[in-house]
Amino acid sequence: MVQTRSLCQREAPAGTRVSTFVADVSEEVQVLAFRDAVAEAHQTDHIHLLFNNAGIGGGGSFILDGRDEWDKTFAVCWNGVYYCTRAFLPMLLASPEGHLVNTSSVNGFWASLGPMTAHTAYSSAKFAVKGFTEALINDLRLNAPHVKVSLVMPGHIGTSIVINSARILGRDPKNLSDDDLAEARERMARMGFDAGGASNDQIRQGMQMIAESFRDDAPMTAAEAAGIILEGVREERWRILVGEDAHVLDRLVREAPEESYEPSFMERLRAETDWMLGV
Repeated sequence: MVQTRSLCQREAPAGTRVSTFVADVSEEVQVLAFRDAVAEAHQTDHIHLLFNNAGIGGGGSFILDGRDEWDKTFAVCWNGVYYCTRAFLPMLLASPEGHLVNTSSVNGFWASLGPMTAHTAYSSAKFAVKGFTEALINDLRLNAPHVKVSLVMPGHIGTSIVINSARILGRDPKNLSDDDLAEARERMARMGFDAGGASNDQIRQGMQMIAESFRDDAPMTAAEAAGIILEGVREERWRILVGEDAHVLDRLVREAPEESYEPSFMERLRAETDWMLGV
């Protein structure tokens, strides 16, 4: 948060008031405290922009993974959007013009990372965000036409979501016990990876390398993604796809929806993109 504040202060015009607040968006009480802190820090009863972007990835299998991790992932990715929209909506409505921006994902129209990887909690939540945001288009047009809404659907963007999700969900590779690593080995085996000859330390190092590679080797940086999102908001587009892989996935799913979860779909996806998530 200190880094975020520093970046904002460095880039903002002189005299811009920058405030920060730490909240768990899956807890409505904390979201309401966040809203109140914004109103107090900026001495205002309205806001012009609300970006709902919080997310974590976990709870892959509804069948095999623990409920706590599944519920937490769904709560952050869906409840966070719902609670923040509920909390800040009166301030958006009080503005002369406002814009609500909700981040879904390509997993909001394609509930997969690949045919060998279960991805239920995150995908379910992102589908909910997509449906909610699309429903608001007409709702706002009828009842608050001065407030616009945009749905953001990114592909693979270079962020620290994998690293941060592991930390929040208690799966930080550096801190995993040997028992935890046994579970990680089972998960890797289900995905088709043979880790039988690797030591526990090698498994830890490998998991950390995968998380860092997701951030560092992505086809698009977070800064590039932010630029596309802001351009879409300025143009008042309700549907903002981010990344070439997002555009390709959107087209492929529309072309053959009933093939979307078959191995043949992955062959088509990999033929047109550098998609490396899931197997």
